Amino acid sequence: MNPPPANFDSLARVYRSLEFLAFGRDLERARFCLIDQLAGCREILVLGEGDGRCLAQLVRAAPAARIHCLDASAAMLACAEARLAGSEAHDRVTFERADILAVTLPPARYDAVITCFFLDCFTADQVAILATRVNQSLRGKAQWLFADFALPPRGIARLRARVWLAMLYTFFRWQIRLRTSVLPPSEDLIQQAGFAAKASRTFQGGLLRSVLFERCPPAPSGTVATTNARPV
Repeated sequence: MNPPPANFDSLARVYRSLEFLAFGRDLERARFCLIDQLAGCREILVLGEGDGRCLAQLVRAAPAARIHCLDASAAMLACAEARLAGSEAHDRVTFERADILAVTLPPARYDAVITCFFLDCFTADQVAILATRVNQSLRGKAQWLFADFALPPRGIARLRARVWLAMLYTFFRWQIRLRTSVLPPSEDLIQQAGFAAKASRTFQGGLLRSVLFERCPPAPSGTVATTNARPV
């Protein structure tokens, strides 16, 4: 049995302010910089949306899409829904409170998934499981929009990132009882689940990364699929 997910309810109303104090608008830039690539999508799954800023951009970027927004925090979902209150876009969004480690996703339904600053809350084993389950819920050449913290490959930037990550994990363990304290190699695990990177952007000297992945077609029978995993 999985332990209960970390509860972001207590931070819902102040999360944006905390984010801006630490990184200015760069987390928003990381979330939004590739979102226009989802313009033609029809069914989008959003995992761990948070307070709805990404969702507000998404409903404009993909005007024909129906969106399934899933988060474990009731307070975060309330903030996200309030951002769309009274708009036509609200009717295109389904809000669901659920633990992604326990919820059952419908098979072959979505043509895109978004995880922004979400997978860093899980262990590497949990991310590997999630990546496989998400893959099964997608169809065709579906896209995965990913934004999260990262460790630059070397130098002062890598040292700075380690310091920031140590502080962030300590803070979230204290505030919301986050159970993990190590950044998982999410990009590598997404690729190993059957996706290839199409575009990427970095911010804060490489501490923040945005990547657009595309689901790879199944390998022909008798061949071995390979990925170009980025070293962590």
